[in-house]
Amino acid sequence: MSLQHPEVAGDRPLIPRPEHTPGALRAACAVVAPESLQAYDLAKDEALAEAVESGSLAPVHAYLRHWAALIEIERHPALAKAYHRAEYLARIATTPEEARPHLVEAGSLYRSAAGAVLGE
Repeated sequence: MSLQHPEVAGDRPLIPRPEHTPGALRAACAVVAPESLQAYDLAKDEALAEAVESGSLAPVHAYLRHWAALIEIERHPALAKAYHRAEYLARIATTPEEARPHLVEAGSLYRSAAGAVLGE
């Protein structure tokens, strides 16, 4: 997910935290990361197909948790900037050693966001 946030909200979230439903998360994605809507829809379709195939709702729950965390990151401009910067630096690194600290940072930011939405 990548977004140039035109509005600077300081440390305030751009939008309220959405409910953990497919519709609410998609609507939030449309606002804070519209370029990610295609990826969101694909992830939802894959989760539903896997749920049908496996007879378990676990894939749907996993997709909802993952996208809730990503939306949590995008709701906060400074957090989103740090997350995307870390992902970018990891992606352009030329060695695993160079990529590692950036991956650790992105993972830490993601885990914090996931913890925030799970702990509501």
